[in-house]
Amino acid sequence: MRSTHFQLIAISSIFLATAAPSATRPRYGGTLHVQMQGAIVSLDPADSRQGVTIERRNVLSLIFDTLVRLNDRGQPEPGLALSWQAEPGNQRWQFSLRPGVRFADGTPMTPEIVAASLVRANPNWKISAQETGIVIQLDAGSSDLPEELALTRNCIAKLPSEKALGTGPFTPTEWDPGKKLVLTARDDYWDGRPFLDSVEIEMQRNLHDETVAYELGQSQLIEIPPEQAHHATESRELRTSRPVELVALLFAREVQSPEEMKQRKALSLSIDRDQLNRVVLQNGGEPAGALLPDWLTGYGFLFPHTANVTSAQQLRAEVPIAHEWTLGFDVNDALARVIADRIVLNAGEAGLRVQTLNQGTPDIRLLRVPVPSLDPEVALTQIAQALQLPAPRFLGNTADDLYHAENALVQSQRVIPLLHVRMAWVVSKRVRSWENAPDGIWDVPDLWLAPGKP
Repeated sequence: MRSTHFQLIAISSIFLATAAPSATRPRYGGTLHVQMQGAIVSLDPADSRQGVTIERRNVLSLIFDTLVRLNDRGQPEPGLALSWQAEPGNQRWQFSLRPGVRFADGTPMTPEIVAASLVRANPNWKISAQETGIVIQLDAGSSDLPEELALTRNCIAKLPSEKALGTGPFTPTEWDPGKKLVLTARDDYWDGRPFLDSVEIEMQRNLHDETVAYELGQSQLIEIPPEQAHHATESRELRTSRPVELVALLFAREVQSPEEMKQRKALSLSIDRDQLNRVVLQNGGEPAGALLPDWLTGYGFLFPHTANVTSAQQLRAEVPIAHEWTLGFDVNDALARVIADRIVLNAGEAGLRVQTLNQGTPDIRLLRVPVPSLDPEVALTQIAQALQLPAPRFLGNTADDLYHAENALVQSQRVIPLLHVRMAWVVSKRVRSWENAPDGIWDVPDLWLAPGKP
């Protein structure tokens, strides 16, 4: 397993702090104090009312396990399932479950509980419990079912009336939705007890409060907005992921006419993504013309993202009567607000009329969607679903097939990719065995704390 002027000064002081006393060998004990800016209001993996975020995935991975895990190369490995096999056509799959696994309340993990958990997350699947495993029957063949079972929503949960229980390395012992979560290590975890005794997570913390708590030794892991990460490019305490979050524009409806198609293309050409990344994100991400980041596919360069105002103006001139669009975004997201304002300015330079809208139903929405999987096909499918786009059509299993499926979504002009954004954290020197996972998921069970400030 694995702003304000004051805020900038505080961040800088974090990065210049002296190292805590070193320790050479892992040690058990201690509490990892985490502060994040997001809020998690549900610990039910199948609860679709709260969107998938990197923060939520990180937290749920401490409480729950999935049948299958993906390694850093996106390849499936055993989790709660020891093995699996598909019948010809990949419609009927059989999974053999790991014996001896228990939920946090001591209940044995049974095929019946596993089947019920997966049906909650996937009501269209036909799942039956066998003596030592489960059988999943799909309406259409899927060679990516093991990779899909590694998604957070497919965590195995037992649901008593008061809270969801998992088989993971930690169990909740204090839970104030959206504010605070305390997790305690399980001595009976099937994959070995974590080094930490507990993890305490405080949510909805602003950057000022995070940095003060960090300086006082009250937290060892804090979330840093990507646009602030450049203040610590030389710090050993700064940890960043690869670009794992898509920022995109989504139109509320399909294109209705050739003129509207030209207008949408003009909008895409007008947006200076390089400037968005360089100025707004302070190089905290990468400009994007594709839905999937280049590090995951290797073909991101095939999707152009360079602004061309002249071409945008020419396309706009070919449209006799252009629509005036409204642009909506999360008003609680400061970064989204700045990006939206830049888009309005860029569009105006091309002769397009766009205005922001904070209520009602906008014509366009600015959205942030995390890359949900290290398997490209599963990631593209889930991103399309999150954006309410048609499911991508894969004609085979090659990189060309993946590219054509993604290109079809982009060429529909329903979505305009803008950026892929990194996640960033400041991690105390007391925290040992930290590894930067490519998808931004913490490997908390293998972390341990060296002696230092309490």
